[in-house]
Amino acid sequence: MAEDPHTGRRRTSVAGTNVPTQIPERLPLLPLKGTVVFPSQVQGLGVGRPKSLRALEAALERDRLIVLAAQRDDDINDPRPKDIYAVGTVCRVLQVGKQPDGVLQVIVEGLRRVTITGFPQEEPYFEVAVALPADTVEKTPEVEALMRAVLAQFERFARLARTVPPDQLVAASQAEDPGRLADLVAQYLTLKLEERQGLLEADPKTRLDQLNTVLTRELAVMELERKIHNRVRKQMEKSQREYFLKEQMKAIQQELGESDERQAEVNEYRKKIEAANLPEHVKQKALEELGRLEKMPPMVAEAVVVRTYLDWILAIPWTTRTEDRLDIDEARRILDEDHYGLEKAKERVIEYLAVRKLSPESPGPILCFVGPPGVGKTSMGRSIARALGRKFVRVSLGGVRDEAEIRGHRRTYVGALP
Repeated sequence: MAEDPHTGRRRTSVAGTNVPTQIPERLPLLPLKGTVVFPSQVQGLGVGRPKSLRALEAALERDRLIVLAAQRDDDINDPRPKDIYAVGTVCRVLQVGKQPDGVLQVIVEGLRRVTITGFPQEEPYFEVAVALPADTVEKTPEVEALMRAVLAQFERFARLARTVPPDQLVAASQAEDPGRLADLVAQYLTLKLEERQGLLEADPKTRLDQLNTVLTRELAVMELERKIHNRVRKQMEKSQREYFLKEQMKAIQQELGESDERQAEVNEYRKKIEAANLPEHVKQKALEELGRLEKMPPMVAEAVVVRTYLDWILAIPWTTRTEDRLDIDEARRILDEDHYGLEKAKERVIEYLAVRKLSPESPGPILCFVGPPGVGKTSMGRSIARALGRKFVRVSLGGVRDEAEIRGHRRTYVGALP
């Protein structure tokens, strides 16, 4: 130890690159919110609290050395000694600039980790007594293996993150000291405050072990991010390619004089689909088919099939309903008015209507009229429709021998129309 001729305070000897040969045992303290500065790290800080400003002024008046230590709780604006972590970093103030709002923008360089052993002064700024912890470790084969593993993962991290300056990567690859390598790597990782503080306080071997775990986790997340980014990029490229091809198709159709007529047809179908009040699943299917039609050349045979399919979808009364008129006396009057005789058939129809009136939710039986041509089967059905207030629909099955003609084929089958 030696004594400073200007302050009368003792200094601790330190060896290392860009580190003063002696560090005073008492230094001004600047508490930090939400960040930890590692040795070998150059960091920009905003200083605005009165106590911190006075500590910075004291450092500038002496040898520009100051201790940076993190607060345990960021919400405390006027921390006490118990609110500050006991391990911090001695830093050299490189540059100071004043902003319009009075906050000082400071750039510091981390030099060496220190342990705060006491607070001999708390006003007008914190001045702390510091001691240098043992920061050397025997370079055993295990430590050498950890250094190689951390360096390999850090190089891979640098390729993926692209936030590590090349000179820092070179410095890490040339680092012979385990602690220096750990400090160079730690400053570029996104870690919680507690994790960063834990790395600052641990011995070099433990720091390397923790960094190896953190780098493995970060690389796994970054690989996943890269895959997601590539997938999104491919989807965007596919969308852009489709858009480009559609624009080319439109240009070709305009040259051929087909564009306006084709687009008008598509727009007309779209208007009809929107106005038809279709069930949601039917509407989605119709729009899907319309999209296919829009992409097809107009003279392709499949386009005719799709048009016919859309026409049939729009022709079906999906949501058009009539309300049954279950008036037994009026039904009897209409049946007698339209037919003479046929008492059994009329009684069965009236019985059917009575059951529907008493139990409207019941589906009811299917009436089947059997007889030779001309006895009144069709006219009886027409009378029932008139009595109920329904529309009469007649489907002739004369000559039908294949049930598929009733059930229907898939729409690409020849003769699949109803």
